[in-house]
Amino acid sequence: MKKSQEIYNPENINLRSFEIFKGLNDSELDLLHQNLVCNTHKRGSIIYNEGSRINGSYIVTSGILKIYKTGFDGKEQIIRFAKEGDLIGFRSIISEELACTTAKVIQDAVLCYFPGDVMTGFIKANPEFAMSLMRLSCRELGESNKYLTDIAQKTVRERLAEVLLLLMDTFDLDEDNTLRITLTREELANMVGTATESVIRLLSEFKSDNLIELHGRKIKLLDIPKLIKIGNVYV
Repeated sequence: MKKSQEIYNPENINLRSFEIFKGLNDSELDLLHQNLVCNTHKRGSIIYNEGSRINGSYIVTSGILKIYKTGFDGKEQIIRFAKEGDLIGFRSIISEELACTTAKVIQDAVLCYFPGDVMTGFIKANPEFAMSLMRLSCRELGESNKYLTDIAQKTVRERLAEVLLLLMDTFDLDEDNTLRITLTREELANMVGTATESVIRLLSEFKSDNLIELHGRKIKLLDIPKLIKIGNVYV
């Protein structure tokens, strides 16, 4: 079911504010503006599905999406989140392969789509833009490699502590030290790579140990140094 609608003129979007586009010259930015289609997407909207053909990329101008793979049992494995300033769908354009993940909106978002041939044209003509995409690809690959190592070597308790710290680094804390993103227990479990019941039990243990406070889906971090120690995170 489609849950989006076209919004304001893309010319109102300051593309130079996005890190990935800073290497584009004025004429390239004009071309990009001409090809942008911007839409609002409500929570629950699927932007693209794993195994689908992607014909372009999306720049996230607001909101949050989860990027995940689906296992044989239908269970989601969250790979990462995309937020304001992030580019999604670009690897399938470069590799000319089907999408290897699904992108789903978890906080109402505004996404701007542009065709794949526009991006590949920039890659061929602008070395600085090509290098920016290469750095982004390498960074995402490094994060995936780290995740695989954690799954293989860390306990579920250690991984949950690390995930809470990762969410803090990605989305920051409010003035009350509460994470600025709210996730279901199932989504947390999909990040940690364990059963929902295990995450519920561990969150209760973390609360009893005065590491966190729970207010529905909101999680307040009380003892960040101890969470760092539990998660075996190097800072």
